[in-house]
Amino acid sequence: MKGYDDTSYGSAFADVYDDWYQGISDIDATVADLLDLADGGRILELGVGTGRLAIPLAYHADAAPGAVAGIDSSEAMLARLHRRDHENRIEITLGDMVEDLPEGPFSLVFVAYNTIFNLRTALAQSACFASVTSRLAPAGRFVIEAFVPDDPPRRGDDISVRTLEADRVVLSISRHDPENHSAEGQFVELTESGGVRLRPWSIRYATPLELDAMAARSGLTLEHRWESFGRTEYRPDSARHVSVYRAP
Repeated sequence: MKGYDDTSYGSAFADVYDDWYQGISDIDATVADLLDLADGGRILELGVGTGRLAIPLAYHADAAPGAVAGIDSSEAMLARLHRRDHENRIEITLGDMVEDLPEGPFSLVFVAYNTIFNLRTALAQSACFASVTSRLAPAGRFVIEAFVPDDPPRRGDDISVRTLEADRVVLSISRHDPENHSAEGQFVELTESGGVRLRPWSIRYATPLELDAMAARSGLTLEHRWESFGRTEYRPDSARHVSVYRAP
């Protein structure tokens, strides 16, 4: 998408992210699983955003002081996280989740809800695995939550209605290129009082098997694969997956 860069998503969605995506997953189940997988060690979230998960992790009764860190390329997203983190419990880094990861070691690094796909090339995604591995403690874990691409993958253009209200309409416009494993689009928000607001997004998706191969090249092995947090059984027809990779 012409003009799109690593900061575009955060700038476009920071003001609506909590409203639009707060209910995308079971936060209690996610936090419980992540704390269990961290086994009392430090936790790093890639693409921490406004703190949908980092805040409940950092303020959970079982979380140790200074146990949670987060990185994001969006100043707008991190500004909202900072306002919510009223006790400054989260170590926040502004930067890229390949080149700018904070120093480890971390017992657990995780990337939630398709955020790994915001890295828009296979090379960048593979480099992320390598960077994460270098920050993991011995036997540390890297957890990825993502959708399973359609088989066969979607192709072509699509227009649909996301929201329809008396004074507000949100249209979803997207383009899908299966040869490059890419999808991009715009949420076009039209309001009676505010006019038009464009919210662009762009991803490079990967299958679970492709992610497994990236993990293996970095020395990680697949320990668990669930359909969702809460450890729902992963099945051949599952539309999502939570994959837990472990370091030696």
